[in-house]
Amino acid sequence: MRSAALVLLLLFAPVMLAQSPTPYRILHTYPLGGDGSWDYLVPDPPNHRLFIGRQNRVMVVDENTGALLGEVAGIKGAHGVAVAANAGHGFATAGNDAAIVMFDLKSFATLGRIPAAEDADAIIYDAPSGRVFSFNGDAHSSTVVDAARGTLVTNIPLGGKPEYGVSAGDGHVYVNLTDTHEIVEIDARAATVTRRWPTDACRNPVAMAIDDAHGRLFSGCRSGVLAVSDLKAGKIVATAPIGAGVDGAGYDAASGDIFTSNADGTLTVIHQDTPDRYHVVQTLTTPVGSRNLGVDATRHRLFVAAAQFGAAPAGGGRAPMVPGSFVLLEIGR
Repeated sequence: MRSAALVLLLLFAPVMLAQSPTPYRILHTYPLGGDGSWDYLVPDPPNHRLFIGRQNRVMVVDENTGALLGEVAGIKGAHGVAVAANAGHGFATAGNDAAIVMFDLKSFATLGRIPAAEDADAIIYDAPSGRVFSFNGDAHSSTVVDAARGTLVTNIPLGGKPEYGVSAGDGHVYVNLTDTHEIVEIDARAATVTRRWPTDACRNPVAMAIDDAHGRLFSGCRSGVLAVSDLKAGKIVATAPIGAGVDGAGYDAASGDIFTSNADGTLTVIHQDTPDRYHVVQTLTTPVGSRNLGVDATRHRLFVAAAQFGAAPAGGGRAPMVPGSFVLLEIGR
């Protein structure tokens, strides 16, 4: 029996090895340069573009070549971008102006400005309602905008400080509340909060991604945990360890992998064994401070921003970025 088992193991070993997933690695490093810090990286998969908030502007980058295609200028405190393809409009948060800037997706020309609220930060588009939702940190609210008209609909009180959010594609929007350690569900058409639940061991949830098919929500938390929510039940069903200082998360349904980009210089890759079971499969080394992430699931590519930094000020605070050192990393298998 032992010899037969050994023969079977030898026969199937090549197949098992062939099925082992290839580790993720940095495929390309694209130098972009330019002054200013950065925030969210938002892919536009149909057009193979990436939008990057860069303090006073939004950079538009070709995913295939790393070439700069253009910029949306005149944004004070650029953070996030929402792509409303059906309307032909893009929307960028101007955090310092408590505003949302609407721009043309082809020319990148500014089309208008919509009042938001203090600390307008992340922003997403919900296709079923045709609305854009900005998440205003210090104002503890979400500003709702009609994506076609570029007009203010309302402001929704959230009861806590929002960070990143997602659209479930079914008329609901979800967002992390980092100070109350909660997830909030918004009815996109009614523009009201319908549910909320605690993130339990996941403290200070910031990054967010979604698995639409299985109804699972992924929250990356500054306590070094990824929390998985069952959307139907409205509760946390699994957790997994991640790196420190997370600010970006993404999901690729084809591979069943969830990713978090962390300020400690790591990219954590977590595999979805079942909707309620997860394990870490890889920790990829990235430059320290590269905590923002964009995932293009149509190409199975990840994009991470990075730069070099000088010495931190003697009195404390952030280390200054070395001028011209800003780069975009393309990651894949």
